[in-house]
Amino acid sequence: MDFADKILDFSTKIEPMLKSITSEEATKTSIVLPFFQLLGYDVFNPLEFIPEYTADTGTKKGEKVDYAIVQNQNPLMIIEVKPANVELNTKHLNQLFRYFTVTKARFGILTNGIVYKFYSDIEEINKMDLIPFLEINLLDMKESGLQELKKFQKENFNTKEILDSASELKYTSLLKTALSEQLQNPSEQFVRALIKNIYAGIKTQAVIDKFRELLKVAIDEYINELMNDKFKNAITQPSRKELPHQKPATPDFLKEELETLDFVKDMLHLDDGVSYKKTSRYAYMHISDSYSKWICRIAVMKDKKLFTLHKFDSTDYETEYYFDDVKLLGQIENLILDTYSKCQQI
Repeated sequence: MDFADKILDFSTKIEPMLKSITSEEATKTSIVLPFFQLLGYDVFNPLEFIPEYTADTGTKKGEKVDYAIVQNQNPLMIIEVKPANVELNTKHLNQLFRYFTVTKARFGILTNGIVYKFYSDIEEINKMDLIPFLEINLLDMKESGLQELKKFQKENFNTKEILDSASELKYTSLLKTALSEQLQNPSEQFVRALIKNIYAGIKTQAVIDKFRELLKVAIDEYINELMNDKFKNAITQPSRKELPHQKPATPDFLKEELETLDFVKDMLHLDDGVSYKKTSRYAYMHISDSYSKWICRIAVMKDKKLFTLHKFDSTDYETEYYFDDVKLLGQIENLILDTYSKCQQI
């Protein structure tokens, strides 16, 4: 199983545990330490991963940050942890800010086990930025986030390379957020800029309001047309042969896996909105915008096939269904449909 699959597999196991994780210590042992183990760090080696790392600030002694990852006795990263049921806020950021200033670490991580916010001193040396250059949500993993997270693996870690790309990453993220806001609710300034060479008349408030609504329609149509064009190109474009030294990102789908997932998709009339993903152990169907919103998975073993439905919390039960004929899944159609509905609401 490659790194991305390990992270995605780990993310699917977190949500059922959340109701039982109500303290900072539980968050550390159940989520945070296993997460950094996946990144390749020996969390039980005090020469590499130090708990309660001293970060005295000025005259205030005894200040400790939850963890520090060190190299040659110097901190590379400091990590401040909050409970999984707490939303990260400015107060928590201020704590990390103080600790960062008095250590030699170049990276600070603020986390509640689910969300990981990565900070550095891009704007001013030895002064932590107030905006993270990278934010990871384990319950809503994005492909771009997985690629950036790989840089923090112990085997890949290179301070210079990360810092070289951190500034671009930070501002790209801010631009994406600003663009998303404009696409959803265009500002008057944005509308005026777009219609400057389109509408020759006087730009009254009524005209601006009219074009704002037209712009929303135009944006939706443009995005749909763009996605359709890319989808058509993906289908018609001949696949390139893989070079001998290249390793596929994931194994090819087995015939039984595709047949099962296609059967479920057709049975529930899910024409759009779901995608398939393959790991080394199984294939699964997920809501298209997030790998962690998986609906069902299929594992093909030597003498049997196992179909599993997503488990949401400790009050639900995980449905495991062994079968030899895919049509037998029709017997649990309602359960699958209910799981699909819950995944949409996550």
